[in-house]
Amino acid sequence: MTSSDPVPPAEPTARRRRVGLLAGVALVAAAADIVSKVLVVAHLTPGDSPRFLGGLVYFSLIRNPGAAFGIASGMTFVFAIIAAVAIVAIARMASRLRSVAWAVGLGLLLGGTTGNLGDRLFRAPGFLRGHVVDFVSVFGPDARYFPAFNLADAAITVGVAILVVATLFGVDLDGHRHRKRD
Repeated sequence: MTSSDPVPPAEPTARRRRVGLLAGVALVAAAADIVSKVLVVAHLTPGDSPRFLGGLVYFSLIRNPGAAFGIASGMTFVFAIIAAVAIVAIARMASRLRSVAWAVGLGLLLGGTTGNLGDRLFRAPGFLRGHVVDFVSVFGPDARYFPAFNLADAAITVGVAILVVATLFGVDLDGHRHRKRD
C-alpha cells in the first residue's frame, strides 16, 4: 500500500474503536480516582487509618506536595506542567492508535494523570500548588513502610506496565507486531 492508496474501510472503524476504548478507560480511571479522593477527604483524618486485609492495606489520609515517594516537595507546579504535556502527548498519539493494549495502557495513563493533575490544580494550598491526596498505605499505616498512593497512581503504574509488556512483545501503537531479528 502506498501513501496515495485509499485507506481500507475497516481502518477508520478500528481507530475509532481504539480511541473510544482509550477515552472510556481514561474516564473510568479518572472518575474512580476523583470519587475515592472525595470520600477519603470527607471521611478520614490524618492519623485515622482503617485497616483492611489483615493489616496488608491501610487507608491513611496523606497530602503529598511532591512526586512519588514524597520527593521534590515544593515542585508541584513542575509536575502539573509535566502532567499537562503528557495529556497533550497522549491525545496526539490517539490518531495513530490501533492496538487494544496501547489503548488500555494509554487510557490508564491519561485517567491517572488527569486525576493527579486535578489535585495539583484545585486542591489546597492553591492553583498549581495543590497537594495530591494519597491514601492507600501498604504494610502499615501512614506510609510507614511503603509510600502511600492513590487510584490515579495505581492507574499510571498499571498503564505503564501494559505499555512495557506490549513493547516487549513487539506490539506498536498502530497495532503492528514486529519480530525481533537475530
